Amino acid sequence: MRPIVVGVDFSSSSIHAIEYSIPIANKMGTDIILAWVDKFTPTESIYPDTSNDTRNEAKKRFTALIIQYKKELAEGIKMEYKLRKGKIYHELEILAKNVNAMMIIAGSHGLSGYEEYWMGSNAYKIVTYASCPVITVRFDFTINDNIDKILVPIAGYPETLQKLPFIAKLAKVFNSEVHIIATHYSNLKSIQRIAGKYGNQAVQYFKGQKIRNIYDDIVSEDITKGVLSYATAIGADLIGIMTDQETPANILLGPHSQQLINQSPQPVLSMHPQEHFCL
Repeated sequence: MRPIVVGVDFSSSSIHAIEYSIPIANKMGTDIILAWVDKFTPTESIYPDTSNDTRNEAKKRFTALIIQYKKELAEGIKMEYKLRKGKIYHELEILAKNVNAMMIIAGSHGLSGYEEYWMGSNAYKIVTYASCPVITVRFDFTINDNIDKILVPIAGYPETLQKLPFIAKLAKVFNSEVHIIATHYSNLKSIQRIAGKYGNQAVQYFKGQKIRNIYDDIVSEDITKGVLSYATAIGADLIGIMTDQETPANILLGPHSQQLINQSPQPVLSMHPQEHFCL
């Protein structure tokens, strides 16, 4: 099974991402690769080069983390670490491609402290540049052993359906209930029919996959707020979105998907259009 890559900067947010990844890896029978990226850039400086000290410190921390979490891993599941150097989002994407990662998991809020933490500020860049699915998770999300409910917003654009196969595979593994919501930014029936058409296609797809699903729709001028309110109301464990072109009217497009990733109390699974993912 393809591994899960977890971005780690040793902030509480990224440690939480590690803990979030463990039940998923156990359930899916896949290994975990912890990745740290050294942002150090050599310069002409009168001060000594401390990059080796930083990398050695990272190695010590990873060794301690692997020992700490080893007892929580299912039999046969391995956790290892990789050290990279360069731009964080670029290096995580290269690593994910090199190991043929199933997904990347990243914390969406970093904290200041021992060093300049990068998870919070770079979470959306990781999502933007990754060619595989990315789950972003907040540091205060309560981790469960299962993903009971997945919320799937559907918009009036065909690419909105491209996330369904990957979500269906997750739902089968976790026996999740999928909540499909057609999102409308207007009360005009002609506009609502477009998202409704794709919403019905999503229902038929999940039925064909024998996945429990519930269909609904929402009308809101602020789709991000509407989706998050709905997710909270149903107790969603995960929200699955496309990142680039949910609709031609910029709903969940660019800044809107970024707002959802940054504001969501629930983990957000992000995928790019015109790409096909399989486990």
